[in-house]
Amino acid sequence: MKNTTLAFIGCGNMARSLIGGLIADGWNPASIRVADADPGQLERISSTYPVSTHTQNNAAAAGADVVLLAVKPQITAAVARELADTIARQQPLVISIAAGIRESALRSWLGEQTAIVRSMPNTPAMVQSGATALYANSAVSETQRSIAESILRAVGLALWIEDEALMDAVTALSGSGPAYFFLFMEALQAAGCELGLPPQTARLLTLQTAFGAAKMALESSEDAATLRRRVTSPGGTTESAVAIFEKNGFASLVNQALQAAATRSRELADEFGSRS
Repeated sequence: MKNTTLAFIGCGNMARSLIGGLIADGWNPASIRVADADPGQLERISSTYPVSTHTQNNAAAAGADVVLLAVKPQITAAVARELADTIARQQPLVISIAAGIRESALRSWLGEQTAIVRSMPNTPAMVQSGATALYANSAVSETQRSIAESILRAVGLALWIEDEALMDAVTALSGSGPAYFFLFMEALQAAGCELGLPPQTARLLTLQTAFGAAKMALESSEDAATLRRRVTSPGGTTESAVAIFEKNGFASLVNQALQAAATRSRELADEFGSRS
């Protein structure tokens, strides 16, 4: 499997993260091709990894077992149509990491028989700690599903959803989720400074606390609510802080935020999918 020929169409941050994760996971760099219209992007990737680079998308895709679309959503339609003849001729697996582009739109641009996996990785993939949801259409074989999962698992968690409509919820939760945690960390650090801590001390305490809480949750069999109760002693300092969050509708605010993100995800999918 790790000698499967991969063609990355687009070489932005996420593509470079995937390439780095795959090579670290033992993937043969000689089997990885990269295409990008920007020579600077190609120079950056080739100076780091011994992969082959191309300025023409079809040159990279020719003969590939897997074609990964890693371009901006706004240009995905044009890129997919450019690749359509090559895809139709050799029938590779196509994995899209273009946010908001539905499988039906990809299929209309690439060809109705195309095996397509739509994925939604998030930015922590850049440090091999991503969370990715995958959706496969009916043309994807079990072998191709395994290949797709192996590719995305190289940069973190990868799991399947069977209903593509849930991808909007995935986008709202894990796709946009890192920003929510950064926002909370930003506020936590600022509040620490208000209490008199030096900025660097507040920053380091915030970062380590966030890391430690996530690590505890990952390594525990208990859910988040149970873990929270365990560190919330009756009459203690944590209980006082949590009471303020609850009094001001913290859970409702989070729910509203995710609903707004999911709605916007659907709107963008409608917009991108209608482009010719």
